[in-house]
Amino acid sequence: MTGFWEQARTITVRDLRLERRVGEVAWITVPFGAVSLLLIPLAVGADTPLLREIGPGLYWVIVMLFGVLISVRRTATETPAQRDLLDLLGVDPAAAWVGRVLSSSAMLILFEVVVGLAAVLLYDISLEGWWWLLLIVPLAAVGLGAMGAIAGAVTASLNTSVALVPLVVAPLAVPLLLGATEGMDSIQTVSGILPWILLMVVVDLVLAIAGVLSARPLQET
Repeated sequence: MTGFWEQARTITVRDLRLERRVGEVAWITVPFGAVSLLLIPLAVGADTPLLREIGPGLYWVIVMLFGVLISVRRTATETPAQRDLLDLLGVDPAAAWVGRVLSSSAMLILFEVVVGLAAVLLYDISLEGWWWLLLIVPLAAVGLGAMGAIAGAVTASLNTSVALVPLVVAPLAVPLLLGATEGMDSIQTVSGILPWILLMVVVDLVLAIAGVLSARPLQET
């Protein structure tokens, strides 16, 4: 088949086209995430200062919880027959893994943006230093997408239940959750936010290296 990045692009386009037909993320997960944010003010009351204070943390908790489900679901939809077909076509397992991560990341960014707008409206969150979100949002999406892709590959190789994957991935997402929430709290100063941005970058790089190196061994098991 073609080169590594062309193969990865093909897998990405395939997954995004599938999502466009099914609409699971756009029409089910995104609205449900926004509704989850709406339910919290009903529980704690319409205390604007309190909601403004806890809003960013609650937003990232919702992103992490739903993000795990989105990323795992994307990898779980691929059947053994489809994986065997990719192998017969000569698709590099690492390229296929990268393609799954990219497609999951794109869907996660959509989720983060739409639910983020809902959070701003509901919790009156300040957008001071919003340009840092151009780094935080994709870093969180890529990290969650990589975790889901690795977990999906492990599940497929061991023939275990996909339902167990979120229980494994959720604790691993803690560094990303910590980096995103603390980063937003420190968004007013460069010296305050950079360590958290660096933490998220390191987590993403470790996941990327682990995913690429383990893709072929996991497929062969």
